Amino acid sequence: MATVDAVVIGRNEGTRLIACLDSLQGQVRRVVYVDSGSTDGSVAAATAAGAQVALLDTTHPFTAARARNAGFDALAADPPEFVQFLDGDCSMDPRWIEVALPVMQGRPDLAVVCGRRRERFPEASVYNRLADAEWDTPVGAAKACGGDALMRYAALRQAGGYRADLIAGEEPELCLRLARAGWGIWRLDAEMTLHDAAMTRFSQWWNRARRAGFAFAEGAALHGRGPERHWVAETRRAILWGAGLPLTTLLGALLSHPLWLALLLAWPLQMVRLARRWGGGRGALERAMFTVLGKLPEALGVLGYWFGRLSGRRRGLIEYK
Repeated sequence: MATVDAVVIGRNEGTRLIACLDSLQGQVRRVVYVDSGSTDGSVAAATAAGAQVALLDTTHPFTAARARNAGFDALAADPPEFVQFLDGDCSMDPRWIEVALPVMQGRPDLAVVCGRRRERFPEASVYNRLADAEWDTPVGAAKACGGDALMRYAALRQAGGYRADLIAGEEPELCLRLARAGWGIWRLDAEMTLHDAAMTRFSQWWNRARRAGFAFAEGAALHGRGPERHWVAETRRAILWGAGLPLTTLLGALLSHPLWLALLLAWPLQMVRLARRWGGGRGALERAMFTVLGKLPEALGVLGYWFGRLSGRRRGLIEYK
């Protein structure tokens, strides 16, 4: 019978972590919990729940990728056939392994299978609703997964695990390397996890978008010259809409004529265009508005990456909660 172990990562997730560990009971053989410097009793809670606990060395910068690698390495003495990765703010659907495992067993070409991640409290804020829409990716062959996914142990070992220095975008980067090695990534039309983004403030959404821009820039710098053009378009859009348009407008208005301010009408026009493409209605309009507005913090993230790279200063985590 196929063995499935779980790797859970977290930092100060509190009751969310307890719910996460409870959701894994009876679905996997063992659980490794990797803690990144929690101060809320997470380590004791994980130990009480029967998880094997690994503590990240606090003298090195924390990243989710580094934590996942630590959990994956902890399985090496008695490796499973498959590993379920799970963020500590997520709970797994009770039927997920039952649904996903046969797919992995029947498709030896697949390295990763993922399903539908949903927000636990989408009604709590527009920011949670945006996250829930973000998780709703197309079913079938995929280019990437998120932090929650069932992976083939041998494929991940062959790929060398996650790139530990990435502060964001580590899963798409891993999936790109897996695909280049001939492995497939597949999204099932099945419930996988409930996620608690806990985003109730504009500043949280802003920081999350800024982190995305940083990830776009770093991903493009690493793999943008390849045939996949990894995150080149996303980086270009962030700079065009989030930096190029406002700076051009400001300089034109200051140095030439106030009519240059009319260029800013491109933002609401783009919002309308996107809302219509996504079917109209409140949800589409919210998504369109924040997609366009999000180019501002994304551009800051892109510029932040390049400033750090040119100055030789490595950026720490960009946290939103």
